[in-house]
Amino acid sequence: MTIMATAGELTGPRSLDNAKAWMRDRLAKRIHPLGLTEPEATLETIEALQGLDGANWASAWIGTGNRFMALAEERSRAADRAGAREAYYQAYGFYFLGRFPCPNHEAKEESYRLELKAYEQFGALADPPIVPVSLPFDAPGALTSEIRCYLRIPTGAEQPPVVIMWGGVDAWKEEMTELSNAFVAAGIATIAMDNVGTGQSPIKARRNGEIQFLPVIQWVRENHQLDGRRIALIGRSFGGHWATKLAHMMAGDIRCAVNWGGGIHYMFQPDWVEQSRYPDSYLMELVETRSRMLGATNDAEYVEGFRELSLLDQGLLSEPCAPLLLVNGKEDKQCPIADIHLLLEHGSPKSVRLFPGGHMGFGPHTVPTLLSWVVEQLR
Repeated sequence: MTIMATAGELTGPRSLDNAKAWMRDRLAKRIHPLGLTEPEATLETIEALQGLDGANWASAWIGTGNRFMALAEERSRAADRAGAREAYYQAYGFYFLGRFPCPNHEAKEESYRLELKAYEQFGALADPPIVPVSLPFDAPGALTSEIRCYLRIPTGAEQPPVVIMWGGVDAWKEEMTELSNAFVAAGIATIAMDNVGTGQSPIKARRNGEIQFLPVIQWVRENHQLDGRRIALIGRSFGGHWATKLAHMMAGDIRCAVNWGGGIHYMFQPDWVEQSRYPDSYLMELVETRSRMLGATNDAEYVEGFRELSLLDQGLLSEPCAPLLLVNGKEDKQCPIADIHLLLEHGSPKSVRLFPGGHMGFGPHTVPTLLSWVVEQLR
């Protein structure tokens, strides 16, 4: 099948003025990646940007992040717990923008280090707290010997069900906070982790990248604080690919899974790879960010790394799967809607919810839809 839809009106990287206009629009709508930070300070930083290169980009956002970090420390010294928590979160959010979409420059790497530090301080003050967890990991080609994630257990809950969640190429475990808030409020524990090849992931994305998630799922099943019989998986954006794969591989071991905007087969074909280089829904450096996730050093490795991820070619789609919800925006230019149709033509029946708009279908009803479906599956 050939994907006929175009991937957007851009034919190359954005200019600084174009990028600023894109960011102002996203900020007004409070849409990723401009949905976390205080609007006035964010707009000031956008207007002051001198360039989209790593040095100028990171410097601007780090400067604003440092202001909020100083405020957080001042409030902490004054024993203002709520005020410090909010300021730490703002500092984290600006540092996140400083490393966005990925730390492919030394200045962006510094912003990422600052982001992790600020987030840990925010998490310690969160209610319920966001607890860092490190699990051992051993696999050929591993970059580290551990998997890092965050555990949140609703206050007073005894063996609650668990949602294990992860993001895509640019939204990592720290960016799962708002989704975690929704589930914790519903009495469900959450574990946030990085997508394969991103953040502190121990491996680069590859055909068997699901091996990163298996130790976390096993740890949940053996943890007496949690109900290991009731596990849901949510993969956001590119991460929906792995949620779908695990739903097929572990049909009898998990209650359900959500693919929120991830690719299956057509996304990984050369024609779509070419079309999606400069989607109008993405700010900048999408190819660089995907390549970093794959560990690809050139275009040929990028195209081949994508090709290997096709779940159709891996022969999984006709297998039974756990209850699977497919969510996206019906005008997505980063992941073709044809992948949803492909899933509906194979294997077990699936649930689908398409929203107006582009990638992931961001809107007021998106997260409530995910929440209500998962809660029902975990009953």
